[in-house]
Amino acid sequence: MADIVGAIFGALSCICGTPTCNCIDQYRNFNDDVGELRSILDTLTNRKQDIESRIEEAEARAGQMVRREVQDWPKQAQEINVGVRAFLEKVQGVKWYKRACLDKRVCRKIKVVADMIEKGRFPEGLFIERAPAHGNIIPLENLVGEISTKEEIWRYLMGDEVGLIGVCGTGGVGKTMIMKNLHNDLQGETRFQKVIWVTVSYPLNVFELQRKVAGAMGERLRDDEEVMMRAGALMEIMRRVTFVLILDDVWERFSLSDVGIPKPTVQNGCKVIITSRLTEVCSYLDCKIVKVQPLSQEESLTLFLNKVGHDVLLISGLEKILQTIVKECAGLPLAIVVIAGSMKGVDDIKVWRNALTELQECVKSVKGSEDEIFLRLKFSFDRLPNEKIRNCFLYCSLFREDYLFRGEELLEGWIDEGLMDGLSSRQAAYDRGHAFLHVLEKNSLLEKHFEKYLKMHDVVRDMAIRSIGPRVGYMVKTGRKLTSVPNEHEWARDLNKVSLMANDISKISIGLTPKCPTLSTLILSNNPLTEIPESFFEDMSQLKVLDLSLTLVETLPSSISKLKYLSALRLLGCRKLKYLPSLEKLVALKKLDLQGTGIEVVPQGMEMLVGLEYLDLWCMNLKEFSTGILSTLSSLQYLVVTNERGTNQGGPIVMINSEEVAKLRKLEIIQCNVEDMQDFNYLMREFKNFQSFIVYKLRVGTKMDLGMDYLSSNHKCILIISVTLEKNV
Repeated sequence: MADIVGAIFGALSCICGTPTCNCIDQYRNFNDDVGELRSILDTLTNRKQDIESRIEEAEARAGQMVRREVQDWPKQAQEINVGVRAFLEKVQGVKWYKRACLDKRVCRKIKVVADMIEKGRFPEGLFIERAPAHGNIIPLENLVGEISTKEEIWRYLMGDEVGLIGVCGTGGVGKTMIMKNLHNDLQGETRFQKVIWVTVSYPLNVFELQRKVAGAMGERLRDDEEVMMRAGALMEIMRRVTFVLILDDVWERFSLSDVGIPKPTVQNGCKVIITSRLTEVCSYLDCKIVKVQPLSQEESLTLFLNKVGHDVLLISGLEKILQTIVKECAGLPLAIVVIAGSMKGVDDIKVWRNALTELQECVKSVKGSEDEIFLRLKFSFDRLPNEKIRNCFLYCSLFREDYLFRGEELLEGWIDEGLMDGLSSRQAAYDRGHAFLHVLEKNSLLEKHFEKYLKMHDVVRDMAIRSIGPRVGYMVKTGRKLTSVPNEHEWARDLNKVSLMANDISKISIGLTPKCPTLSTLILSNNPLTEIPESFFEDMSQLKVLDLSLTLVETLPSSISKLKYLSALRLLGCRKLKYLPSLEKLVALKKLDLQGTGIEVVPQGMEMLVGLEYLDLWCMNLKEFSTGILSTLSSLQYLVVTNERGTNQGGPIVMINSEEVAKLRKLEIIQCNVEDMQDFNYLMREFKNFQSFIVYKLRVGTKMDLGMDYLSSNHKCILIISVTLEKNV
């Protein structure tokens, strides 16, 4: 019947005028549009179910609060869902000759549903951290010493005479540890409704500080407002409660009112505590200064033994050496903990005696200077088991101060740097990396931050950058609000690694050509960088790792094609990136991360990357993945190819050739789309013969609804999603 109707309309279109032709076009589009409406409505349904389940999970946890704009979205989505499904039921029984008139309404419904899906993307996330009634308990060890200092601060907190308190002292003397203990003690105090902890660090960013304080209050300021307007809004929020605000690690003068923090008074009962190495910063704010003094010898010994283990007292003849080592730590808790960590498990008195000699040699030339603590910490660095672990530690200093590392993030970075070379698989590299992390934690050079994260103490980071960095050719200028890259004369010829991440660099001057023939790593990630001149990479012939993640570049200069030693190209989240120059000459490339870029076609020359081990092509705009490419990439261990989220815009799903995948015998992690159950079953059989432990996430079928998150790679599993039984079943 439909064919007959189509033939009749085809004939009519030759006879009738424009109105009739338009009506005919609308009839022809009707079925397609109804199909699209059903598909996009399913996407909305899945999105609603996903958000509802995540809201339920968040409500079961104490630490997260659903954003206001998220709370009403599922209800609105359900109302649209019910209305559109009722509309579809009605049009299903409409006679063919009436359908042309309904097509415009179908298109309007498609737009309504699409707008609702877009509204439900929530780029800022679904949740904010919930501010507890007082504040979060901070995990920490028992405080050793500093009792009188802690009691003095407590008196000021409980009294009315002092509202602003400045806790000052040299780096590593224990300011933060004292305040963490006080923060936890304050949780039981009813006189304060909120106890807020915010790490400030250098350079001070008022906008970011406002965001952190508001978040701790369970509120969110508007990002599109000026700092002054945000300050007014924050002031109103904070005036509602009696609070203690602890601002840790402050380096610069600032005004409380400019941020939006009410000045503590007897009337409002609030308190603000600043910790800083700089007394003048606290004096500027009219703080009552509390000077943190080093530990006594007895307190130092107690802390040292708590860390190294009391069993060392059983080693014959060690007591005097132990007392001298502790004395060399100068009463600085950070130095004590780090040095004790480096000696944990040592039971040979000769090793202890040698350690004392090395420690004394380290610090004798800088007694009384600011660098004294750095060299005490460097003693622990020098005692790390081997050069690879030392380089793994130094790599951590390339990130901005107070950066919270995820373990896998560090492991991937170490792999990119070649610090895990020589191992047979990616899993083996991860295992080796976890062993290195354990060593760094044991030596207190990295510290646990809650469950998921690791952090480098800012003094330990300063030691790495100032005492070791220059010797090994590091230039680290992260999080400094730089608007341009350093001048050409700052790029020394012997530079080895440069990190400029997390600045405000939007462009690189045309003609800038840093002459760095030995540079191996360049990190420019998390900058609003839009363009890189052709000349920039011309004298970086040894570059191995290039990280441009989370920048706004649209293209890369063709000079990248000449970097013949480049082994890792990280472009994660470069959403505006549409074009890459030919990759055929990058024969050393092992990692290509294009996740979240705007790439539409596979970069030219990829089939030449025979040593490629890691390929992430999770790109929304990706149109296809040509047959024949995978068969040349026999070294692949990690493979992601999908345009999963992009298919919600109506584009085709990118499929991969299952026979080519089956030839990738080194593969350990894969996420992709296969066409049908025949391909799926074929891969299941082949995966059994792979030499490595493999994690796979396969989507079967040519239709796709809602995007998914990455699969955790810590266990073997099969995940079949949205199976479309279309053929070969």
